[in-house]
Amino acid sequence: MKQLPSKAELLTWIAANPGHAAKRDIAKAFGIKGADRIELKRLLRELEGEGSVDRDRKHYRDPEGLPPVTVLTILAADRQGDMFARPMEWQGDGPEPRILFVPRKADAPVAEGDRILARVNPVGGEAHHYEARLIRKIGVSTQKIVGIFRKAVEGGRILPIDKGADKEWLVAAGATHGATDGELVEAELAGPKGRMGLPRARIINRLGDPSAPKAVSLIAIHQHGIPDAFPDAVLAAADAVTETDAEGREDLTRMPIVTIDPADARDRDDAVYAEIDTDSSNPGGYTVWVAIADVAAYVTPGSALDREARLRGNSTYFPDRVVPMLPDRLSGDLCSLHEGVLRPALAVRLTLNADGEKIAHRFTRAMIRSAASLTYEEVQAAFDGNPNDRCGPLLDPVIRPLYAAFEAASKARDRRQPLDLDLPERRIELTEDGRVKSVAFRDRFDAHRLIEEFMILANVAAAEELIRLKRPLLFRVHEEPSPLKLDALRDVAEASGLTLAKGQVLKTSHLNRLLSSAEGTDFDELINITTLRSMQQAYYHPDNFGHFGLALRNYAHFTSPIRRYADLIVHRALIAGHKWGKDGLSAQDEEMLDDTAQMISAAERRSMAAERDTTDRYLAAYLSDRVGAEFPGRISGIARFGVFVKLDETGADGLIPIRSLGREFFHYDANSQTLMGSDTGLTIGIGQRVLVRLAEAVPVTGGLMLELLTLEGAEMPGGPSARRGHPMGRKAGAGKARTAKVKRKVERTRRG
Repeated sequence: MKQLPSKAELLTWIAANPGHAAKRDIAKAFGIKGADRIELKRLLRELEGEGSVDRDRKHYRDPEGLPPVTVLTILAADRQGDMFARPMEWQGDGPEPRILFVPRKADAPVAEGDRILARVNPVGGEAHHYEARLIRKIGVSTQKIVGIFRKAVEGGRILPIDKGADKEWLVAAGATHGATDGELVEAELAGPKGRMGLPRARIINRLGDPSAPKAVSLIAIHQHGIPDAFPDAVLAAADAVTETDAEGREDLTRMPIVTIDPADARDRDDAVYAEIDTDSSNPGGYTVWVAIADVAAYVTPGSALDREARLRGNSTYFPDRVVPMLPDRLSGDLCSLHEGVLRPALAVRLTLNADGEKIAHRFTRAMIRSAASLTYEEVQAAFDGNPNDRCGPLLDPVIRPLYAAFEAASKARDRRQPLDLDLPERRIELTEDGRVKSVAFRDRFDAHRLIEEFMILANVAAAEELIRLKRPLLFRVHEEPSPLKLDALRDVAEASGLTLAKGQVLKTSHLNRLLSSAEGTDFDELINITTLRSMQQAYYHPDNFGHFGLALRNYAHFTSPIRRYADLIVHRALIAGHKWGKDGLSAQDEEMLDDTAQMISAAERRSMAAERDTTDRYLAAYLSDRVGAEFPGRISGIARFGVFVKLDETGADGLIPIRSLGREFFHYDANSQTLMGSDTGLTIGIGQRVLVRLAEAVPVTGGLMLELLTLEGAEMPGGPSARRGHPMGRKAGAGKARTAKVKRKVERTRRG
């Protein structure tokens, strides 16, 4: 008689043979025959009752494991480009297994959110538990929805939060995920496409009260898919980081270098110092030191911190919070150049001649100690003759030399003629409970321009140094505007009585002449905004295509590695090129430069959209108490459906629907960007001054609805409220006429 296996032996074999654990397979494996099969059946039944195994039809399997064929949902590619999946249903008590999707060349392409039927095989000794191979796709990527849930008797609806959107989704009673009425939710599409009525959705995440303090940025975070929570492994890695030592670094701690940042700065990644160049071969010249936080010393290639930073691409800044690229342990502490604290840095010594031209540079890996953490306001006040207690001792040795070097550098900048846009930056001030306290425009000082100019010079030096070293890097690329956008800019300029000549190779100097001619006129802001809109968006690329806006041939981001991954790549390239350590750009980094450039460029666009949407929502919240008030503004855009107006007071953008523009029909001309009245010939175009009434402000969407009162000081023909409150109805007798027409048609049919 063959000895029966123990329960432990049965469990070990079942776990090792997924998909082959039918009772017949088990009996064959252990050589069990005849009447002993009854005892084997009893053992298996006991294991099943204890919850040690599950039975799927004829097969037994480990309940903490996956069946050999299962339905998976594809997840987003990780930092290395690998795609993982999660099981649609997981019954185990432990955490979900990590499943690597291994595609074959003949497989159909899959994307994040796709559902697949896959064969999974357990693997040991890997960072993942299973490998999955595609059998077939069974569902396409599901669209994520963020909106406001409105509860009904059976389920409810999700209302959109996108500006101008009117699409709603129906939620079945069993798909609400416990959401309450008015709650902000995240959902996915559910049910077949193309069905009549509202599309159906399934709530997958509850995000809380949309009117709660600081919920505005939360909406943007989820709407744009910005990662806002660090994984435990990343936080643990950050906590484990210790301060780096000074071995192999140049000692610059005696230099009175300072940081100059906004008053609400959350991190400090750059410090500056300037002095007169004592070299007799450079009379009237200056040396400028720019020291940047050495993030590469703490975030090494391939580490958990590095993978997370690459995924995020950059920090995202909202009025009420920051979603950082790095955990606070690094961004706010070890990497930040705090006053009086010893910090590692990558520094560059820039040599400027009397005309402000950079004639030499030298990079070093150093240790620094910031002499002071200053703000733009107090530095400017000190230079203007009103130093406070902090700036007084630094005025002559630090502040005045910085301004002198900046004055020299400005000469070179003026000769180079970078694009000189004048677009004021809005500042939204919040109360402690997250409500909008005030909206104003930030003051612009020479202190701002000083730091900007030195950062640009450092970025140019980094690009030139890596080109000299023949090291791969990511350039900051800005291509010249497209001919189509230039034509649109010319049209706006001509409508404003200005000119932008054709038939020449466009340079920034040509655009600056246009901007200069508009300065001080009623069209100043309009020309600045239109010029900005005509520009291409800058991006990152391993190949050097130059930077049109800055009028520079070589440019790379080097000065903000705490908040931009591109800068960290440049730092690592410099470390590798100068052989300063083992934490330089790795071979894998170099292979992935193309993918990295695309990822972080997309992340940058994502952050910009989220920041813009958040600003719009805060402005709408700020103005929601002033519905019915009148505001002056200027037309900033024309569309087929209405007119966009930028309000003078806050810079907020609102829409005047075309249906509210008086009694007549308006023709839209896309080429001239105008609306023309069919009866009066009234022309509405970009740049015109208007007085509007705020009709509606929706904080959840950020939408502002306006009513046009006056155009260039004159009331609209028929008055601004010609159709307000009077919906378009049928002409008198229209119903009778239509009935008579149908009757005649019926009679004619009968006669036929």
